Amino acid sequence: MTCASLVPGADMRALASILFSLVFSLAFSLPATAAPLAAWVEVTGRGAEVRAVTEADTCPMLTVDGRRVRMRERAAPNETFANRMCDAPLPKTARRISVEGQRLPVPKARPNRLVILGDSGCRIGAGVTQNCNDPVAGWPFAKVAALAAAQKPDLVIHVGDYYYREKPCPDGAAACQGSPFGDRWPTWKAELFAPGAPLLKAAPWIFARGNHEDCKRGGRGWFRLLDADREAQACPTGYSTPFMVDLGGVRLAILDSAMPDDAKPQPDEVALFAKALAAIPPGPTPVWMVTHRPLWALSHNGATLGGDWGNVNERAAAQASGLKGVQLLIAGHVHNFTSFDFAGDRPPELIVGTGGDVQDPRDLPPVTTLHLAVDGVQTEAVTLGRFGYFVLDRKGKDWVGGFHDLSDALIVACRLHAGRLSCGAPPPDAL
Repeated sequence: MTCASLVPGADMRALASILFSLVFSLAFSLPATAAPLAAWVEVTGRGAEVRAVTEADTCPMLTVDGRRVRMRERAAPNETFANRMCDAPLPKTARRISVEGQRLPVPKARPNRLVILGDSGCRIGAGVTQNCNDPVAGWPFAKVAALAAAQKPDLVIHVGDYYYREKPCPDGAAACQGSPFGDRWPTWKAELFAPGAPLLKAAPWIFARGNHEDCKRGGRGWFRLLDADREAQACPTGYSTPFMVDLGGVRLAILDSAMPDDAKPQPDEVALFAKALAAIPPGPTPVWMVTHRPLWALSHNGATLGGDWGNVNERAAAQASGLKGVQLLIAGHVHNFTSFDFAGDRPPELIVGTGGDVQDPRDLPPVTTLHLAVDGVQTEAVTLGRFGYFVLDRKGKDWVGGFHDLSDALIVACRLHAGRLSCGAPPPDAL
């Protein structure tokens, strides 16, 4: 005798309807998985991956083209980061990506529009209190990020220095009252993830480590949240492994320069950086080296700009290992925009330290073109002291673009052609 024979047909249908309603109601009465506190797409040497920060007991679900997978725990909650850090690799075929319903940008195998920026945090410490509560005149990173997002980039390159709120806001300082500080989640949220949200949603990012992410300052947050290594490293010995990213026709080499002192020779740091340079795979495809500290930079001698600054340890490493195959150097650290086009075979250098941190008041607001010797080589340098971001567009074998300020005007136009970087005032029709 079957159970079905105990219930007449009509009653059986009514019972089935009741059971279905109960199951349906129960399913939709269960608490929904919380949306992540932050989620983004990051490009590493292994390919693109999704990262997410959550307060839930488990990592969120990642949905790729309709297929749901549980993200992996990268770091568990602790006393300074009371949340869970999660990650998951993305297949190269991904076309639609979301984390708990939050849509994320899809990586492109051949990105044609790049946004470059850096040095974006709000400084509280070292005797300087930036106006973190004024997003226009004080700390404009949110505006920089929104303007850059409107350019619809395919890839964002941040050259480092996200974290500057090292000390508590001084008593009575209205400029930063209520600001979090210290290497912990509320600070990282205030420095990067809240103001940078439009740009994080617009495109995948490549993150370089800055000196403000060394282990004396923001290193714990760096290794937990942004470092490209598969496993989260720990301070005080952490070092971000160099990695390569193929953009199709150009390869990026991302090198950690958080530790080499700008002026004091450090043989161990020279050897480490030289090893990273020597490990860049040879090949016919040009290499752009992305690192926080520039090898060369302009210095101030009173009101005069000279070319005798930069990083002595990186330069010594370059002399030891060479920069063969490197077509362009991309850096930050110095809080202005500067382009260097060197005579001879030294690759040009681009500095974009204009994301929001305080700028040197001696930097020149108008576009200034200089012809001078930089480390013994005749150079054309173009420099500008304003907040903003840099855009590069692929045009055949060339890359063209320029620096945009807070009015979103194109202030400096640049072209990278055959290993030479020419920058200057844009033509009238480009303004």
